[in-house]
Amino acid sequence: MDAAFSEDGLLAQGSSQFEYRAQQQRMAGMVGYALDHQRPLVVEAATGVGKSLAYLVPAITHALEAERKAIVCTHTINLQEQLIGKDVPIVKKLVGDFNAEILKGRSNYLCPTRLARAYKETPDLFTSTEQADLKLLADWSTRTKDGTLSDLDFTPSQRIWSQVCSEPHACTPRRCGPGSGCWYQAARRRLAEADLVILNHTLFFTLLNSAEDVLPDDANFLFPRDFVIVDEAHTIENIAARAFGIHVSESSLKFELGRLFNPRTRKGFFPFVGEERGVREVEQALGEIEAFFRNVESVCHFNGPAREYRIREPELVENTLALPLKRIEDIAMKAGDAARSDNTRADLHDAARRIMSLRGGIAAFLDQQEDGHVYWAEKNQNADRGTAPTLALHSAPIDVSEKLGEIFFTGGKAAIFTSATLGVTDDEDMQYFRKRVGAMRSDAAAIDSPFDYRKQMRLYLAKTMPEPTHKDYQATLARWIIHFLDLSKGRAFVLFTSYGSMKAMAEAIEDHCEDRGWQLLVQGRGMPRHRMLAEFKKDTHSVLFGTDSFWTGVDVPGESLSNVIITRLPFAVPDHPVTAARLEHIQASGGNPFTEYSVPEAILKLRQGVGRLIRSTKDRGICCILDNRILSKPYGRAFLAAMPDCPVEIVNHVPEP
Repeated sequence: MDAAFSEDGLLAQGSSQFEYRAQQQRMAGMVGYALDHQRPLVVEAATGVGKSLAYLVPAITHALEAERKAIVCTHTINLQEQLIGKDVPIVKKLVGDFNAEILKGRSNYLCPTRLARAYKETPDLFTSTEQADLKLLADWSTRTKDGTLSDLDFTPSQRIWSQVCSEPHACTPRRCGPGSGCWYQAARRRLAEADLVILNHTLFFTLLNSAEDVLPDDANFLFPRDFVIVDEAHTIENIAARAFGIHVSESSLKFELGRLFNPRTRKGFFPFVGEERGVREVEQALGEIEAFFRNVESVCHFNGPAREYRIREPELVENTLALPLKRIEDIAMKAGDAARSDNTRADLHDAARRIMSLRGGIAAFLDQQEDGHVYWAEKNQNADRGTAPTLALHSAPIDVSEKLGEIFFTGGKAAIFTSATLGVTDDEDMQYFRKRVGAMRSDAAAIDSPFDYRKQMRLYLAKTMPEPTHKDYQATLARWIIHFLDLSKGRAFVLFTSYGSMKAMAEAIEDHCEDRGWQLLVQGRGMPRHRMLAEFKKDTHSVLFGTDSFWTGVDVPGESLSNVIITRLPFAVPDHPVTAARLEHIQASGGNPFTEYSVPEAILKLRQGVGRLIRSTKDRGICCILDNRILSKPYGRAFLAAMPDCPVEIVNHVPEP
């Protein structure tokens, strides 16, 4: 790897656009060493290092030479598309041809066998509107490129898609073998031959915990003789916490029962197979589900706009759903046993298994069966106006370090964790991150950016900002934002920590942007995130207001993004049950929750937000932090120390317009 990434090495010979970067060369060597010696590695690779190639080249080289399978996990779809569309073709030119596949969750794939069966049975199972959706899907199936939801040019009803997508026992290698045209089974067959598999973090944990597929004896993770590279690893703690928890919603229960029988349309599997008792049981159970969740809601105290309510004691309410769901589960299983067709049998058995899983989730939640978990109820506002909110029940482990340590960092397995932001101030070996994910015995390194931040970036700090509770806060914040937008002639991301503040600021400066001829793009106004980014890149002087999802994973090189304005230091809201439980856990262990968790987490997120600005050696721009705590509080020094080494200007007063 040292030779391949040298000034006249393999990459230089293979691409006229290659720029030698000592940082990239160093990372590739470290990844190669870790793979050769089957060691775990945590490596922070700052923006500009070129980390994708720095791990892909050694990973593919090792996979081909040692006949192993490389797994690359990412958090965002954008990175998956970059890897398969841009980076993999480059690597193929360098090391020779190999098989690379993106894997999505099976419910993303159309199963032609199930579609044909649904199409055949439309009068008995589906309404005329749903039959129209089936016709559209049948037409689409003849021209789709990959048979997945992302390739669809319309949105079918959730019920229709659930009847035609791949499901474990209805879409099997036996039923959907070669020649069937099944997109999911074809993808699984290609996976067996793949040298590189790309998937997201959530799917990785889903497959790891799946009872559907028994993992091979020689699997380190998912496949025979595999190794894993986790990119965007700064998100892995929260993804894992969700993956290891309980999640049961009122809407998911009603949806699953509605597949068996929908009282409004009188359609479903139970009437299809003549199961009259099942129809009656579903009708009764739907009422009991409504009563159960309204009972839960009545004992949860959702204060003001809060969507979550933490539940600290077991047996919050009586489990009045255990018996009704068990009766429906048994009826579905027996109806499946008696079904004449294999497809109907598989559908009914799958329905029984899903209801059993939901029933078990409710019991585990009410009994608080998992030690070390935090439990909460969440109120979800329905998309349909005028309908009441629905509830969901959740749990998550407070500390995932031990479990992640067992999965990734024990037993002599090669696991590479990388991201542009893993360390906090004076944390070159990423002690904070490694402790959170159980990687204390892994090798670690922080690799600096090759960018010249002293020439490419300037940091402005607003010294005079009132507290958010002050009556002048909104007006003062608007004036600061306008001042710095004028300085960069638009061309800016303005990043917020709350939707409320973002909405208020958008209303406050909308006229100013219109007067300047700048398009104002505001998250939450109906335009999808990818469309907002496309518009922002196309319209050079536009301004984008965003919250959480725009702090990370967004890449806009060039002059369209010449200014990043941070409105508040991104401290996590301590009233979310998971955050609150983590803080309590640290305090109970004798630590300081604020300095040991709140500050490091906020520093990591601030680094992500600031990192949106400089994406190439040609980029120039300014970053503005409009939170005076970075200057007035002792912990502010830690935030400043984590910023790129660039000129800093403290602005005492916002200039008058």
